[in-house]
Amino acid sequence: MDKTLKVLITGGSSGIGLAIATQLVQAGADVVSLSRSGSKKPNVGVRQVRCDITDKKETHNVVEELRANGWIPDVLINNAGIALGAPHAFWEQPIDDIHQVIGVNVLGVVNATHAVLRSMWIPNGKGTIVNVSSVTGLEVPIKGMGEVSYHSSKAFLEGFSNALRNEMLGTDIRVLAVRPGFVRTNFHFDRVGRKDDKFEKVFEGMTPLSADDVADAVVWAISKPERISIKALDIVPTPQRSLTQNDREWNARHPL
Repeated sequence: MDKTLKVLITGGSSGIGLAIATQLVQAGADVVSLSRSGSKKPNVGVRQVRCDITDKKETHNVVEELRANGWIPDVLINNAGIALGAPHAFWEQPIDDIHQVIGVNVLGVVNATHAVLRSMWIPNGKGTIVNVSSVTGLEVPIKGMGEVSYHSSKAFLEGFSNALRNEMLGTDIRVLAVRPGFVRTNFHFDRVGRKDDKFEKVFEGMTPLSADDVADAVVWAISKPERISIKALDIVPTPQRSLTQNDREWNARHPL
């Protein structure tokens, strides 16, 4: 990987985002992470910048400050995302939780992408956008999963990625999407209300991906020469055959 590669990532302080940021730094990249919480693990060589990406003005100001200091990313990774409320039905969930999911997963991506394109990449027309979506963006969850808001936000991200890619015609800007399946991070813990029993049930009978597994895929997609675009990449545990069809006997057939 190019040792001078500059990467701006949202939600790089934990989970998949931290794994991506860490691998990129290990590969020699200069990484800046935007997150509301700041760094939870500060010693990975990632520059953490506090920013609420759901706030369009704050996001714009942070990006402008980076530009003013001469730091312009080669890659934008829209990784920040949350899911809340499972397995409760849409109407049972607090409206504030629903707005929070939409705010981070939709408005956060819109704000960060708009700020980078407007302030940094246009009219030069060069860069790579990686949107961390989900397998649920293409498959409708069934009753009992409690994912109306989360699914809808990722379905938006799929449409956003496809339409933006077409709009980048005439530039050298790539728009890539990575769709993880089950990953063992705090994401699913928060999704089920931080209940240990519900968290373990998500992965029952199978071994989920690690954050590093997803990071490997993202770093691989970024590392391709600019003439190649990995437009969309699904990465799931083999027993997760689809969003709702999971082989819960996988571990029994593949004991450690």
